[in-house]
Amino acid sequence: MINASVAIQVLPKVEDKKLLHIVDEVIAYLKSTGLNVFVGPFETTIEGEFEQLMEIIKRCQLICIEQGAPSVMSYIKINYAPEGGIWTINEKVAKHQ
Repeated sequence: MINASVAIQVLPKVEDKKLLHIVDEVIAYLKSTGLNVFVGPFETTIEGEFEQLMEIIKRCQLICIEQGAPSVMSYIKINYAPEGGIWTINEKVAKHQ
């Protein structure tokens, strides 16, 4: 059940050239989850089940470290409705596409 959506922006503490590579690795991971993912210029949004999304957020941090960042700052927005009924990514952006 889709009961949550999360927008995540990771900012690994690395030089500019390496930054995009690490962010690309995180986005590739998010896409590999099989969940609905929307990549924007400042953050990526993913929707699914709350507990699964929390594990995905954790994994995003670890990917940055594994890719060589000594630290990572992340900005997270969470929309959570335990009984479901959140607006989907498509409902939020389709009319603007």
